[in-house]
Amino acid sequence: MTVPGCRKHAWPLYSTARTRTGKPPADRRKTNGRRQVRHQGRQRMATRLTDNERAAALAELTGWSLVEGREAITRRFVFADFTAAFGFMTRVALMAEKMDHHPEWTNVYRTVDITLATHDAGGLTGLDVKLARKVDRAATAAGAD
Repeated sequence: MTVPGCRKHAWPLYSTARTRTGKPPADRRKTNGRRQVRHQGRQRMATRLTDNERAAALAELTGWSLVEGREAITRRFVFADFTAAFGFMTRVALMAEKMDHHPEWTNVYRTVDITLATHDAGGLTGLDVKLARKVDRAATAAGAD
């Protein structure tokens, strides 16, 4: 079915843009054997943490643990009621949007489960650790158990 005045596939799902050299743009290249991701609007690279960096980060993050079978961290937060849990999620959503880094999460009544990983980098990065610290502060302020 065609809608009058609309182009078919007005927004392509995948960009095939290339630079003048014929190479993919820098935000889609692999460098030094480690995948690095350039976030749009920011001139920074998110690089996967090494095993030692990951262990050090987990040691300083209270309550966070590695997800079995993938390179991600997770934590469960329990609040007094649904309203407190939803308020916490709203604050985290605003922080995540500012960072342009979004968690995977679920909410059942007063419980919020959060998993953090940088999908473009294929694992855990410093950005995940930074967001985890912010999430912890927001949870404390919201009265999480």
